[in-house]
Amino acid sequence: MWFTARPFTAYGTSHWTVLALAVAGVAGFVLLGRRAEDRVSRRCGLLLGTVIALVNLGVELWLLRPSALPETLPLHLSDLAPYVAAYALWTRRPGACALTYYWGLTLSTQSLLTPVLAGPDFPGLLFLGFFADHALVVWAAVFLTWGLGHRPSWRGYRLTVLITGCWAVAVLAFNAAAGTNYGFLNAKPATPSLLDLLGPWPWYLVSEALLVLVGWALITLPWERSHALAPARAPD
Repeated sequence: MWFTARPFTAYGTSHWTVLALAVAGVAGFVLLGRRAEDRVSRRCGLLLGTVIALVNLGVELWLLRPSALPETLPLHLSDLAPYVAAYALWTRRPGACALTYYWGLTLSTQSLLTPVLAGPDFPGLLFLGFFADHALVVWAAVFLTWGLGHRPSWRGYRLTVLITGCWAVAVLAFNAAAGTNYGFLNAKPATPSLLDLLGPWPWYLVSEALLVLVGWALITLPWERSHALAPARAPD
C-alpha cells in the first residue's frame, strides 16, 4: 500500500495538494504562535522539533545504502536544515532561529516548489518523506518568526552566510574527492529547477550565490527597518 508504480510529476494533483497543505500549515502555525499561551507554544515547539528530527532521521536511514555510501550520506543542506530547525524549536537560540529562517524560507520553499524527486507518487515513502522534511522546516521558520517573534537581524544574516559558505566549501571538496554531487554544486539536478536559468557550471554557482545573498538581504531588511522605526512610534 505504500508504493505505487505511477511516477511523481511536478505540479500534478499530489504536488498541488502538498502545496495547499503547506500553505494551510503556515497559517496555522502563525495563529498558534500568536494566540497560544507561552507554555502551550513552548510545548508545541518542542513537539514540532521532535517530529522534524525523527522524520528526517527516518528518511536518512531509509535512503542510506551501504553499497553506495558516498552517494547516500546526509550532506545536502536540506539534510542539515531539519536538525537546525529542531534545535531552534527546542532552544530558541538566535543563531539556530536565523538559520531556520533563511534556509527554511528560501531553500526549503524552493524544494517544495521545484522538487528534485525521482520516484513514485503519493503514497510512496520517498514522496511522503521528501515533502514532510521540507514542509516541516518551512513551518518551523514561520512558527519561530511570525508566531513567536524571533525576528531576523543583520547579525543572523551574516552568521547564516558564513555557515552556508563553510558548508559549500567543505561539500565542494568532498564532491571533488568522492565524485558526488551534494548540494548540486558540481552539476545541475536532472529534474527542472531554478538552476536551469543561471547558466552552465560553474557560473551558475556564482549566480546562485548572488541570488541567495541578495534574497536573504531582502528578507532581512523589513525586519531591521521595523526595528529601527519602533522607538519613534513608541511615544504615540
